[in-house]
Amino acid sequence: MIFADKIGFSYESVLHYYLGNEATFTPAKTYTGLLKIILPHIFAFGLFVMVVLHFVIFTKKRNTKEITFIILLTFLSAFLELFSPFLILMGFSFFVYMKIISFFLFQVTLLYILFILFKSIIYDK
Repeated sequence: MIFADKIGFSYESVLHYYLGNEATFTPAKTYTGLLKIILPHIFAFGLFVMVVLHFVIFTKKRNTKEITFIILLTFLSAFLELFSPFLILMGFSFFVYMKIISFFLFQVTLLYILFILFKSIIYDK
């Protein structure tokens, strides 16, 4: 909800959030400002993902290719979600789409992992 309210999900809203917009008097983000935002998120994302994915070891799906793929996808989407704003500031506007896609992909992969965990708690006794 914070992402939707603060940044938005359209190409223009993400671009204006990071590069600024004179019409709405929105200043452009700086590299220092991005670091202040991203640094705590690196630790929070990493810790949350590590703990949630650690619990997958206790499920029946722990040694499957599906889980390996989901784990890699989760870490890749978290990495892209955190570091794509730097590339947007460098002028690579393509990474606006990467920011939006990686945000949704990160949320979906975490929800899927949580679904697997809750399903294993309820049905795999």
